[in-house]
Amino acid sequence: MSVFSRRQHLAVAVEDVGGTQAQHDAVAELIRAFTVSADKLRAIQTHFISEMEKGLKHHGQTVAMIPSFVEGRLTGQEKGTFLALDLGGTNLRVVQVELLGAGEFTTKSTKYKVSEELKTTDAKNLFRISGTLVCYGWRINLLNRLIPIVLVRSIDFIADSIDSFLAEHGLDAAEEAIPLGFTFSFPVYQSKINRGTLKSWTKGFSCPGLVGKDPVVMLQDALAKKHVPVFVTALVNDTVGTLLSHAYRNPDTMAGIILGTGTNGAYIENMKNIEKWDGGSTSSNEMIINMEFGAFDNERRALPLTMFDNKLDRESINPHEQIFEKMIAGMYLGEIVRNTLLHLIDRELLFSGNSSKELNEMWSLETTYMSAIEADADPQLESTKNILEQTLSIPSTTLTDRRIVKKVCELVGTRAARLASAAIGGIIAHRDALEAGCACGIDGSLYEFYPNFETRMYAALKELFGEGVEKKIRLGLAKDGSGVGGVAAKMFKSLPVPV
Repeated sequence: MSVFSRRQHLAVAVEDVGGTQAQHDAVAELIRAFTVSADKLRAIQTHFISEMEKGLKHHGQTVAMIPSFVEGRLTGQEKGTFLALDLGGTNLRVVQVELLGAGEFTTKSTKYKVSEELKTTDAKNLFRISGTLVCYGWRINLLNRLIPIVLVRSIDFIADSIDSFLAEHGLDAAEEAIPLGFTFSFPVYQSKINRGTLKSWTKGFSCPGLVGKDPVVMLQDALAKKHVPVFVTALVNDTVGTLLSHAYRNPDTMAGIILGTGTNGAYIENMKNIEKWDGGSTSSNEMIINMEFGAFDNERRALPLTMFDNKLDRESINPHEQIFEKMIAGMYLGEIVRNTLLHLIDRELLFSGNSSKELNEMWSLETTYMSAIEADADPQLESTKNILEQTLSIPSTTLTDRRIVKKVCELVGTRAARLASAAIGGIIAHRDALEAGCACGIDGSLYEFYPNFETRMYAALKELFGEGVEKKIRLGLAKDGSGVGGVAAKMFKSLPVPV
């Protein structure tokens, strides 16, 4: 059973909102603005495929289509123990991955929260800053049961965290350098399997000093200065890691998708289609492509942007960039809802025209609140009332207010799921993989926890490909995809270890 089939929640129909005619009209207007019709969905998919093809032919395209240097496919029979470092949108993790064969693996990891200050600090601080951070460690066994451990440590943010992890697990006395796969969840132009330059920051990061530079070199330098016995053997995007993780258990996996704080995708491409490839001969006729599709349609030719999306984009730290990501990813959905609610408040169609200091603050309405509101099945929407009145300090709300808020969350959440499906559909159509069937591994809290997200994705895929699509395109949760991405190192000949 899908992890989502247990999370079905009834949508609020416009006629069930109650309230005045003006409120009904406003909700109907929002439905028109946020609904992605089947025809529009197909048009977006067509444009998405066109942008994919441009990126495969030429460097510097909006959808970058970056060759990952990860060749061939996993069989699920690989064995070994690897170290992985995962720097993503919210957390830093150090992970030890043990591949057991037969598609089974275990992980041990320690997780560190990346502060907002670190996201915008100088890059040297990101790699070497000292500070007291709350860390969360866990072990995932073969049944995927999480055993949490909460601890507080003073660390040098990345290099010292690796050093501490090695000491904790008795790996610090290694006579030879330990290979590490670095999962770096940002756009990088790769020149080797363990080399690349940062194209741009996403997901709220804006650290100066690293764009145009190699994150592996900076990390290796920090490790060397602290005499940490680790050598970075692979630089892997989190989408590539997600694909590899899912493929270890499902060898017919075609794509890996991130639907969390940010969004992106990777898939397996035939080398003959990568016309811009200039990396020399390869050992396989296939290579994983890191698409960087969060930037899809920055030109605004196909996506159904609303005034609320435009407001978010103008006020973001990267205006006119990552437009697709801003309509899908968990970092942004709550802000789209907040902009929409403020618009209704200004028209005195919500909360009797009253807002609050909290609601007026940018980013205050988190996507986790949306998830809780969509899951609220109480007839009086008590959970929604608590979020609005206690968390966001709205003076008072009526049932009609709460129904409107829930409807707005449904509209924004549904649009995100349908747009994500247009991207997956584009990949499947481009690779002509529908008839043979394939798996698609997805990692991220939006996909894992947001109510009805997978159901809405399948509904959109059905509109694109017809009945029975769930048997041909098998979406599935890729647990710990970014951590298990360290297995990429297993797929290559040994790299020289520095003296």
